[in-house]
Amino acid sequence: MFWFYHLCFILASVVFRLPYRIRVIGRENLPRDRGYVLCPNHLSAIDPVFVVLARGFGKPMWVMAKEELFRNGFVAWFFRHVGVFPVERGKGDKTVLNNAIESVRNGRSMLIFPEGTRNKKGEGLLPLKSGAFVVAESAHADIVPCRVLYKGGRQHLFCTVTVVFGAPIPIDSLNLGGEHAASKLRAAKAVLAARLGELYEQNKQYE
Repeated sequence: MFWFYHLCFILASVVFRLPYRIRVIGRENLPRDRGYVLCPNHLSAIDPVFVVLARGFGKPMWVMAKEELFRNGFVAWFFRHVGVFPVERGKGDKTVLNNAIESVRNGRSMLIFPEGTRNKKGEGLLPLKSGAFVVAESAHADIVPCRVLYKGGRQHLFCTVTVVFGAPIPIDSLNLGGEHAASKLRAAKAVLAARLGELYEQNKQYE
């Protein structure tokens, strides 16, 4: 169903560029020859649309989303056909996780919001969850930090949206797994949080 994803991408490119201006910084940082896990901050329900549009036309990207969004039959059908798949927060769904890992291992990129939910205050970052690191480590894929900024600090009609892609964090540099896995995971979360913070400091003039 790649054709459906590409059709929706083209339509969204037209529709969302009417009420919003999308500025893209650092697209050259996105790996072109392998799968990766894209980790943006999360401020608005439509963040995924802006991030996918900023990434550009090409191989479909998987997007991990909360299970509650799939309760409407039509919405669930639409999401699944554009590469969005459900995850029940607080529960480890091994089938979903294994499918995600396999797709990244085979060259597909995946968007996972490491905060796990929207940051409604819009200040700093919420504590990072483990899912993105589990997928990246198991698929041996790099993590790409991404910062979304809305002019005025919040998403609203006719605002400028800036999407910044940072340099990939090599998965080997995080040294996940093996002994002391929990402490290594905490350190990896600190690395990603720091990189997301740097992207904000370097681009906060767009907020």
